[in-house]
Amino acid sequence: MMTEKELVIDDMITDAMATPSPAKSMGDPGITPLSPTHVLNDSEENEPTRHPYVVVVAIDFGTTSSGYAYAFTKEPECIHTMRRWEGGDPGVSNQKTPTTILLSPDRKFHSFGYAARDFYHDLDPTESKQWLYLEKFKMKLHTTANLSIDTDLHAANGKKVKALDIFAYALAFFKEQALKELSDQAGADFDNADVRWVITVPAIWKMPAKQFMREASYKAGLVSRDNPDQLIIALEPEAASIYCRKLRLHQMVDLGNKTSLNGYSPTENVGAGMTQGDRYVVVDCGGGTVDLTVHQIRMPEGHLKELYKASGGPYGSIGIDYEFEKLLCKIFGQDFIDQFKVKRPAAWVDLMIAFESRKRAAAPDRSNPLNINLPFSFIDYYKKFRGHSVEHALKKSNAEFVKWSSQGMLRMSPDAMNALFKPTIDHIIQHLTELFERPEVTNIKFLFLVGGFAESPLLQQAVQNMLQGRSRIIIPHDVGLTILKGAVLFGLDPSIIKVRRSPLTYGVGVLNRFIEGKHPPEKMLVKEGTRWCTDVFDTFISTDQSVALGETVKRSYTPAKPSQQVIVIHVYCSEKESVSFITDPGVRKCGTLKLDVSGTESPAARREIQTLMQFGDTEIRAMAVDVATSRSVKASIDFLSQ
Repeated sequence: MMTEKELVIDDMITDAMATPSPAKSMGDPGITPLSPTHVLNDSEENEPTRHPYVVVVAIDFGTTSSGYAYAFTKEPECIHTMRRWEGGDPGVSNQKTPTTILLSPDRKFHSFGYAARDFYHDLDPTESKQWLYLEKFKMKLHTTANLSIDTDLHAANGKKVKALDIFAYALAFFKEQALKELSDQAGADFDNADVRWVITVPAIWKMPAKQFMREASYKAGLVSRDNPDQLIIALEPEAASIYCRKLRLHQMVDLGNKTSLNGYSPTENVGAGMTQGDRYVVVDCGGGTVDLTVHQIRMPEGHLKELYKASGGPYGSIGIDYEFEKLLCKIFGQDFIDQFKVKRPAAWVDLMIAFESRKRAAAPDRSNPLNINLPFSFIDYYKKFRGHSVEHALKKSNAEFVKWSSQGMLRMSPDAMNALFKPTIDHIIQHLTELFERPEVTNIKFLFLVGGFAESPLLQQAVQNMLQGRSRIIIPHDVGLTILKGAVLFGLDPSIIKVRRSPLTYGVGVLNRFIEGKHPPEKMLVKEGTRWCTDVFDTFISTDQSVALGETVKRSYTPAKPSQQVIVIHVYCSEKESVSFITDPGVRKCGTLKLDVSGTESPAARREIQTLMQFGDTEIRAMAVDVATSRSVKASIDFLSQ
């Protein structure tokens, strides 16, 4: 006897987007539930067996710069950042290398980082047009609406390359560098199987972008599909958060009193001020994105709980580069700049490097101008292009704050430089203001400012003005390496993050008993005298709901027709919190479970099919089990297939 509540999983739901009612074209109804939902907490049931990894290597694949760090599991306190790289920049000191990649004209990997930049720079202009040089390409994963395995990127010479190849080349490069360094340390070849890899991604990235990084890792040979747990995809602000909690007081600056906190004993943690239930915000300001997360400490173990789903946007420091480019277009003309970038790509890179070091010199109290070297080929090419000099263009443009200096430089007043920062900083401050107005975000004790852009005094001052003493603003000393070091700590103990907020609503497509007045008539389907409502979205978990790491939601179903040979369950997701039907706008299919039960007998009167969805890591895994025979089928939710 079926009750009203019982559901039937559609046997043959076609894609939700294809037809107004996918289920209408179905054959047999699929399965009906046997039991109410219940939640298993995996951590209590069966602790996964620990792989005896020898070392954890974390890769921070940034928009503007990248690097890796590692720690041996036997000495977890000792985090090593990667060896110094050849070819640093004047005025920019850190252990990371620019996220730039160079492919030879036949599209083979040539070099990465400073090496790529310098080699490309030294090529003859006629030759360099054939080479494929890419920089700041990580943002494409955030800005592409329908990201897939086939998404393209454009090299500096305008040619297209597959994004997946570029990301895989970069990760393979880091794998090789790290294994080489580990082998040198060990005095013998280091085996990749002994490494647990961690890659960090922005928390605000959508699921397809997170999955894309995993696909690129498989392609790069970092880990194999058979052993996905060897790679953890960590969220950048979470990694930062883990590191910030461990900070000793001498390792950070408190903006409130603008000094390193040396008044305390240097062995005290921020934790000196961090206790049970403390809430703090991590503002991760990188090159491409700004990520805001709100965490709370849960004692006794000091686990982290996410209080509000990650927010932010594409407001990283490259926004300032775009403003500089807009300024150049205003002075020299968009047509010239577009042309110059394609015809003299290496000189354009030079100009942006020169700008980068001056950008870092910008500060609220600066009074003397900032000089930016214009490459000779810029001056030369402009004269050929326009028939008059760069100096003439500057005079004519009336750009008040930008002058030509006799040494052949662009001279920018501090106001002009600050104006380039303004749109990006305004975005960040607006976002922070909105975050602090949310009811979940009260009584914030600390605000940690991390990521490369956090070093900017202009940004620091803006955050201070906005907060007006509501929270203590803490900046770690090695702010550009915060995420890297936190990612290593996370790899050593992934259980430290206990509760996340689900970024999406997940469910399956089912049939419900049709109820007059409640269900829309066009959804009615009559089968063997029974009236069903089709396309019902049966929710497993809702967006912004708390999810414990490794938590499994489990349901039991039974085939509606004992003769059914294959049971098909479709998994759907949506950004909306409440979804009624799989045909609602914004609902997309993200996985399918096909369980073949042919040729088997079930001892029970009704065959039990369990459906499990495991949440937690940046991935979601689904599984269906035929209880009688223990046959099971697994699927990783796929966000990249269009």
